[in-house]
Amino acid sequence: MKGKVTLHDEQKLIDLGGGVTRRILAYDENLMSVEVSFETGAVGAVHTHPHTQCSYVLSGKFSYSVEGESVELNPGDSIVVPSGLPHGTICLEKGTLLDIFTPSRQDFRNQSLNNSSTGNKRN
Repeated sequence: MKGKVTLHDEQKLIDLGGGVTRRILAYDENLMSVEVSFETGAVGAVHTHPHTQCSYVLSGKFSYSVEGESVELNPGDSIVVPSGLPHGTICLEKGTLLDIFTPSRQDFRNQSLNNSSTGNKRN
């Protein structure tokens, strides 16, 4: 198969602290999908990076800000953040975001290699 298959349960779950976890899903050099789960009240601090990011709400409710302007996002909603813009989120109701990055986040891949799994792994 020329495609790259990623099995959810075989991917490391990284505890970022403060009620936030991250799991890298499928990726190549140009694209990366990441599942980020939040407890109610957890914060994705305002930050910037050179990647374009699309966040899709799988579950829960989020207040998502880009350059200081906020919008409430619910399941099925999405937002695109252009490269370099300050953005962050506050989880209003426990939930999960699917973040897509282009290009791929090498920093996430490096962090994943340096952290132990807290999720289940199939042998």
